[in-house]
Amino acid sequence: MDRLRRMRGWGPGLAPALAPVLAPVLAPVLAPVLALVLALTPAASAARPGKGAYPPWSRGNDPAPHGYVFRVGSVDNVPDLHGDPQGARLNLFVGGNQFMVMPALIRAFVRRHPRLRGRIFYETLPPGILLRQMRRRNTLTLGNLTLRVAPDVYEAGARKVRALRRAGRVRQTVAYASNNLEIMVRRGNPLRIRGLADLGRGDVRVAMPNPAWEGVERQIAAALQRAGGRALVRRVMVAKLRAGTTYLTHIHHRQTPLRIMQGASDAGVTWASEVRFQEMLGHAIAGVRIPSAQNVRAVYVAGVVAHAPHPRAAADWLRFLASPLARRIYQRFGFGAPAQGAGAR
Repeated sequence: MDRLRRMRGWGPGLAPALAPVLAPVLAPVLAPVLALVLALTPAASAARPGKGAYPPWSRGNDPAPHGYVFRVGSVDNVPDLHGDPQGARLNLFVGGNQFMVMPALIRAFVRRHPRLRGRIFYETLPPGILLRQMRRRNTLTLGNLTLRVAPDVYEAGARKVRALRRAGRVRQTVAYASNNLEIMVRRGNPLRIRGLADLGRGDVRVAMPNPAWEGVERQIAAALQRAGGRALVRRVMVAKLRAGTTYLTHIHHRQTPLRIMQGASDAGVTWASEVRFQEMLGHAIAGVRIPSAQNVRAVYVAGVVAHAPHPRAAADWLRFLASPLARRIYQRFGFGAPAQGAGAR
């Protein structure tokens, strides 16, 4: 655990060019600014090293036995691929903002299913990137490494998973957790950010998820519109992007807290659980609550992927996610319970 605290640098994010896929992904509020967002999006780049704590942040994250540990700061460090895909008997594709829950979930799960101890591989990348990996024959290329892993379970927001179910790509879904948005700031809130409207200020540098990769942008856009109308959405997503005071992330759950701790950004809208986790680690992060009238609630759903290579283990995992124990673990990290009546289907 101490070794994780001493980490310097983090793995290079995926940096493919923006594809023109925003229109079907975003809420209609962003349609008028779609072309400008595409034109103004900067290429992804690693933030310069600075003071603060660096990913990976998960503790006790041992889904498979370790071999020789080779890690070189910002050159070779892959925080969102976990375990040994070659020997895995359960492959999980999990929306990235749940990364902090997974070690505790895995430990509790393998106590019930010891045959899977050391046999679980999982990825905690943004849901849009996981879907692109699945569409490319389950293949991901990260730098010079190409990895092909067929997922057994896909976990993301309810809207995305249920669309996959209608398309026949997943089955046997279960809702297991929920979340609300929160504004992540530096501890002490030096710029005195009080709400979403303050993100439109010229002196506030904002980290926002890239809408080409991360579905949370749709929820954030809806919250911004509730707080300040379309003018606030355009201000944050277009005018400030042009001015260089909005930065679009590729892996929001890693880049946003890191940029705030480094002083590269002042604020970012994230899920409340991400703020709670950074506070649990003792990092220089705090949260600004968003009123319920402006907030957006997400429900997380898991589904067994069609043609899953390990259907028995996948079904066991879904049953576990629906258990009181799993929900208590999620709640420990700041997640809420799923909506009433949104259980297994």
